[in-house]
Amino acid sequence: MTTTGRADAFTVAATDGRLGGNAASIRATARALAKVESAAAVVLVEGITDQVALSAAALGRGRDLEAERVVVVPIGGAHAIGRFLTGLATRVRLAGLCDLLEEEVFRRALVAAGVGAPHARAEMARLGFHVCVKDLEDELIRALGTAGVEALLEAQGDLRSFRSFQSQPAWRGQQPQPQLWRFLRSSSRRNLRYARLLVEEAVRRDALPRPLDAVLSAV
Repeated sequence: MTTTGRADAFTVAATDGRLGGNAASIRATARALAKVESAAAVVLVEGITDQVALSAAALGRGRDLEAERVVVVPIGGAHAIGRFLTGLATRVRLAGLCDLLEEEVFRRALVAAGVGAPHARAEMARLGFHVCVKDLEDELIRALGTAGVEALLEAQGDLRSFRSFQSQPAWRGQQPQPQLWRFLRSSSRRNLRYARLLVEEAVRRDALPRPLDAVLSAV
């Protein structure tokens, strides 16, 4: 994929995200599934934000997932994992990424689909499936630190908006980490944009969160 092609991939994901709700998920999933027939490996992730983050992480590591025939499929929520595993388990090499709250959903699905019999997170990891604690945004905030995330917000012209958010009664006086977490997730457009920006900064600092690094290593 050319540099323009990589940029286009992020643009497409951001456009999907702006559709909102099921429309975004369905469109992103369909686009990824169209590439599965020729894939060497498939990474199953919960949503579009995870897809964008993994694509950015791969690019930062100097990898071209399209050329490697690695397809990142947003499945539209953790509870869809069983259906995707059943359809793909015998066809391609698999890996995956999920949030902490969905770890048990993924684990049970791996067992049911015959991918393996993991009883613990370490056994899931050996199968290529990794868990964010507590989720992708939290991993990235901890990787960069609150000061690092605020510096990025300032560089992007969003720090004033964040300061305004912090002054809201519901968030006033709370710790910066949960404030940042909620600010990033309060807009789908912002969440997608910063999934890429935060990953790029984490790669630059050699601080990519372990689950993202591990999933890429699995494929």
